[in-house]
Amino acid sequence: MQDLKKLYPAAASMTYLNTASCGLLSKPLVEWRKAHDQKLLQDGSLYRDLHKAHIKEIRESVARFFTARTDEVALVPNFSFGINVILDAMSKGKKVLLLDSDYPSVNWPFEHRDFDVSYAKIDENLEDNILEAISKYQPDVLALSLVQYISGLKIDLSFVKRLKQQQPSLFIIADGTQFLGTERFSFLDSGIDVLGASCYKWMLSGYGNALFMVRKEAQKLLHSSTIGFNSADAQFSKRDALEFVGHMEPGHQDTLNYGSLGESIRFFESLGVSAIENHLADLCGKAFQAFKKRGLLLAMVANRSNHSTIFNLKGGMSLFQKLQENGIVCSLRGKGIRVSFHIYNSEEDLIQLLKILDGQSNL
Repeated sequence: MQDLKKLYPAAASMTYLNTASCGLLSKPLVEWRKAHDQKLLQDGSLYRDLHKAHIKEIRESVARFFTARTDEVALVPNFSFGINVILDAMSKGKKVLLLDSDYPSVNWPFEHRDFDVSYAKIDENLEDNILEAISKYQPDVLALSLVQYISGLKIDLSFVKRLKQQQPSLFIIADGTQFLGTERFSFLDSGIDVLGASCYKWMLSGYGNALFMVRKEAQKLLHSSTIGFNSADAQFSKRDALEFVGHMEPGHQDTLNYGSLGESIRFFESLGVSAIENHLADLCGKAFQAFKKRGLLLAMVANRSNHSTIFNLKGGMSLFQKLQENGIVCSLRGKGIRVSFHIYNSEEDLIQLLKILDGQSNL
């Protein structure tokens, strides 16, 4: 893949290994955002009147990029907003299986409502743990992050698909915030009923935009009371005959932030999803082997063959401060130091990290 650092100033000025916390903005995206607001400044409502066509185009881009139907796609401000709308549309009292220590915005909305909640353990045997918990608790719903935010442990996506095939009545909800934008993904073929993701991380779209994909069959099982004039496409006659996506979009849609997502998808498509996936697989594969060789990985990660773009390295505050002093941008998470790699990262970034870790770059 071409060197993208010139498009991402932050990646050029530092060793930026923190996409799992905040994805970077590119120069072209910022220029587009400036042009958007300049048009709004100059033309006011004449420009805003074009927003319906713009939002429709963005929704179609999401559906195309992730292989979904356009009427399965909702544009929302963040994952937390979307998941709460989804859960308010579900029947009370359902038995729900979560993962212990999953991201709070996944678990808390269930725990805060009238659901019968149980948990599966997150470790190197995650898929087996889920099967065991399903056998024990017989849940109606399984909800989980596709990639764990602390460890970077990634669920086997083929397992999720097989699980749905074997148990079609199991309602599967997934958070793709730490996943979408890192490899090819087909919602149609995933076995997932509802997938949501905030897009300020790996989709590199800035804050204030997220996407939800809700399978048509799943929409029939959800009964939402969330509503606004935009739910009916600003038509009084549609109030009592709303599509489910309308319930997730009750108010004015933000063409700046959702437009940023559309521009990110356009850029990703210009690079080629296969090129992105291959670049990250190669870079993260080298990182995995280098970290494993040095004994820096948690056992539950080191013992799995397939991993994500996120790594949690053994180390405390002193090492974290040392990395910061040497221009390595990362995060303290859990009991270790989280680093993550995206399209603007290169093998040189990995080498620089390893030099700071142990004074040499033995890949």
